[in-house]
Amino acid sequence: MALGDLMVSRFSQSSVALASNHRYNEEDEDCVSSSAHGDSSVPSRRKDSEATTSNIYGNGTEERDATATVTSMAYLPQTIVLREVRHNASEASAPLGTSDGIASAPKWRLKERVKQLHYLQMKTGCVALVLCLNITVDPPDVIKISPCARIEAWIDPFSMAPPKALEAIGKNLSTQYERWQPRARYKVQLDPTLDEVRKLCLTCRKYAKTERVLFHYNGHGVPKPTANGEIWVFNKHYTQYIPLPISELDSWLKTPSIYVFDCSAARMILNAFAELHDWGSSGSSGSSRDCILLAACDVHETLPQSVEFPADVFTACLTTPIKMALKW
Repeated sequence: MALGDLMVSRFSQSSVALASNHRYNEEDEDCVSSSAHGDSSVPSRRKDSEATTSNIYGNGTEERDATATVTSMAYLPQTIVLREVRHNASEASAPLGTSDGIASAPKWRLKERVKQLHYLQMKTGCVALVLCLNITVDPPDVIKISPCARIEAWIDPFSMAPPKALEAIGKNLSTQYERWQPRARYKVQLDPTLDEVRKLCLTCRKYAKTERVLFHYNGHGVPKPTANGEIWVFNKHYTQYIPLPISELDSWLKTPSIYVFDCSAARMILNAFAELHDWGSSGSSGSSRDCILLAACDVHETLPQSVEFPADVFTACLTTPIKMALKW
């Protein structure tokens, strides 16, 4: 039974009981008065009482009005149910945006809320885009299907020469991010070396100062991250994959920062980052928590290869969600 039906049934029962009690009280008064006068004819007294009532109220019309009045009075005490402690307790759980929620919320929770709002309103001063595609060369630990997804930043890398395709993809990805943050400074590194990534990160942090730095990593042309949280870049001659530990990347970018890892098994990087800052303990510093990490895949997952979707479907959903929705 619904709560409204239960309350209505209670109202109706209370009104009927009150109206019937009113009748019985009149009869009891008649009985008392008759016994006081020595008359034991209760039915006649009842008839006289009914006749008098009908004469006073005019053939029962006023009697129905009086009953309606008594019935309406029966509803009044029921409103007390809505003011009991169990109902007032819900006010303590009001959202923080309301005045009641602010008054009843603990101070430590308000401080955390203020910190969260401050971080969300923080501007992104610099964006570092690192693309490790190595077009035409597949990484050794990935077995691709045929046909497979190959669109990167809405560009087919096999529709032009690899150097031009790599440059066009980097430029288009920068444009996709600029729609969301047009005032930030953008720097792109295409198939970079370890030293080039280091210089890029240090330059971005120097320019952003206390603002947020966004680091975007596309690892579609390199092996998966390692269990120690290492991503891969290239050597100068593109003959070897060079590991880049997440600890070094974190020391270059510092905080506040946001990371986007568009690669297979990206959860490996998140786990290593969490262990680095010991996020599981309550004693972790507040500055280490000024980081947002977005990962495309879980530890044992690989990037989607269906030709129906772009190869960087994770990046496409982040930067061009409307275009993704219209196409698929």
